[in-house]
Amino acid sequence: MKELYNKINKEQLKNRLLQSEEKRFTLSFYKYYKIKNVAFFRNYLYYHLDLLDVCGRVYVAEEGINAQVSVPDFQMGAFIEFLNEINFLNGIRLNYAIEDDGKSFYVLKIKIRAKIVADGLDDSTFDAGNGGEHIDAATFNNLADSDQTIVVDMRNHYESEVGHFESAICPDVETFREALPVVENILDNHKEKNIIMYCTGGIRCEKASAYYKHKGFEKVYQLDGGIIEYARQVQEQELENKFKGINFVFDDRLGETISSEIISNCHQCGNPSARHINCSNEACHILFIQCETCAELYNHTCSDQCKDFITLTVEEQKPLKDQIKFNGTKFGKGRFKPNQTNL
Repeated sequence: MKELYNKINKEQLKNRLLQSEEKRFTLSFYKYYKIKNVAFFRNYLYYHLDLLDVCGRVYVAEEGINAQVSVPDFQMGAFIEFLNEINFLNGIRLNYAIEDDGKSFYVLKIKIRAKIVADGLDDSTFDAGNGGEHIDAATFNNLADSDQTIVVDMRNHYESEVGHFESAICPDVETFREALPVVENILDNHKEKNIIMYCTGGIRCEKASAYYKHKGFEKVYQLDGGIIEYARQVQEQELENKFKGINFVFDDRLGETISSEIISNCHQCGNPSARHINCSNEACHILFIQCETCAELYNHTCSDQCKDFITLTVEEQKPLKDQIKFNGTKFGKGRFKPNQTNL
C-alpha cells in the first residue's frame, strides 16, 4: 500500500529540489466547504498529489481546505484536472505566485486541523458564508480613493511591516485570532463607511468579512484573491499600484516583490531592508528582518549571542539550550528591534 506520509529526510528532499532544473509553479487556493469525512479526504488528497510530485502545505478541516503548493510544470494539466474532479474544487481559482522559481516547498504535508485558519470564532453564531462583497483591483483603487473608505490589513504585523496598501490600518498583532477583536474596536466608530479588508490570498478576509457583517457593519468588501490577485490584475490591466513593498509569503521564499519601495528596516542596523529570515541558530529561530551586510556580520543570526552559540559543537549546545534565553524565546514572532539583539 502506498505511504500517505513523507518518510524521506527533509534535508535530502530540499537538496534534491535545489539541485533540480525542473520547472515548477508555486500557487495557492482555498475553499470554505463542509467536508463530512475529513480523514478520508486528507488521505485521498495525499495519495493523488504525491503521485503528481506536488510539494507544499495543505490544511483540511470540516470547514474546507487551505493549500499552498508547488507543482511541476509538466504536471499542471493533470493537477488542474484532478482538482476539477472534486466537486467543490471544480473551477477553483488558483493564485499563482508573483515571483517564483519553483523552490518554495520541498515536501508534501497535508494536515487535519480544527479550522483551515485559526480564528477563535464560534461559527454557529453567524453565517460564515455570508461574506463581504468581492471586489477586483480596479474597484479597490476607486473605493480606496474615497474619504468614506477604510482599508484594513487583516494580516499579522510581520507581514504588513514589509508591505501594505497606502493608508491601510495595520493591526499590531501576531495572529488572525488576535486581529479580529482589535480591528473591530478600531472600526467601531466607522460603521457607516466602506470597509475594505485584504490579506495575502483572501482566505482570512472571507471569514472576517462575514464576522463583521454579523457585528453590524454593512458596507463590507474584501479584495478578491488578496494581494496576489491584485498584483496580477494591476500588471495585466496597467492600473495604479497602491500596494507598497513586499508581499510576505509562508514558504521558503518569505516574500515576493509587488513594488520597488522598501518600507521596512533591518532589525539590527536600521538600514532599509525587507529581507525576512529565521535566525540560523535553531535554538532561537526567530523570524526577523536582516540586511545582507548584517547577515554577513552576524553569520545569518539575530545576535552576537546566537552567532557565538552556533560555533559550539552539538554536544556543547545540548546542555545550554534550556538555560539560555535567545531572542526567539524572549520576543514574539518578528517583535525584536535594534539594540535588543544582543541581550
